[in-house]
Amino acid sequence: MDRYCVMGNPVEHSKSPWIHARFAALTGQPLEYGKRLVPLDGFAAAVQAFRAEGGKGCNVTVPFKFEAATLVSHRSARAALAGACNTLRFDAGGIHGDNTDGLGLVHDLQVNAGLPLAGRDLLLIGAGGAAAGVLGPLVEAKPRRIVIANRTLARAQALVAGHAALAEATGVALAASGLDAVPGAFDVVVNATASSLKGAEVPVPPSVLKPGALAYDMMYGPAAEGFLQWARAQGASGRDGLGMLVEQAAESFLVWRGVRPPSGQVLAELRRELAR
Repeated sequence: MDRYCVMGNPVEHSKSPWIHARFAALTGQPLEYGKRLVPLDGFAAAVQAFRAEGGKGCNVTVPFKFEAATLVSHRSARAALAGACNTLRFDAGGIHGDNTDGLGLVHDLQVNAGLPLAGRDLLLIGAGGAAAGVLGPLVEAKPRRIVIANRTLARAQALVAGHAALAEATGVALAASGLDAVPGAFDVVVNATASSLKGAEVPVPPSVLKPGALAYDMMYGPAAEGFLQWARAQGASGRDGLGMLVEQAAESFLVWRGVRPPSGQVLAELRRELAR
């Protein structure tokens, strides 16, 4: 069988093997998918070793997405824009890098959550690898404006600069802000920081939420609960990142196998599995 895996540190908690096993079963694709804990200074060696063992590709999770982008022979336009890769495909000519995080987030928001983004105001909290990976597809969904709020303003400004041409082409107002000076209120607030994992307080004030807003945490399960409780306490809707996880995995599966699996079915199955 063709072999794939997810590489990260930490990685033990990953649901990706379960997700891809279901994708394979439902599409009839013969593959195996595992997970590999990679030393913080050993990502390039881990990729080379897995490829030498006959691996066909891998997903990349924290903290290696930026490093992954430096290893590829060629990359998709969205990976080039993000400067980060979460999907590697090993081809005869080298390593193809892609980033499916943004597609996964947008699909989960617009299809699974039923919230079209066009014309809306969106706040993206954070300017690290997670934010970089999703910003391009968020811009392409054509909200009215996107504000990137980050503790270090310069990092948010760098993301804005890197996506300025795309924002201008799509008619999206794109701006950067510090966490303590976010301008206005938003229909959608996406937390792309590690604050949930660390159990930290929500890094923005409740005033960023419009009435009826959707607050979305890219984390899922217990890690997202603090952010979701904060949102609900303000009268907003809360959604965790489980749908994004499944949808980005579906896009990776498509990159590897040329087949898009039934992600909606697998998401429903995974929510039931986690509720046991």
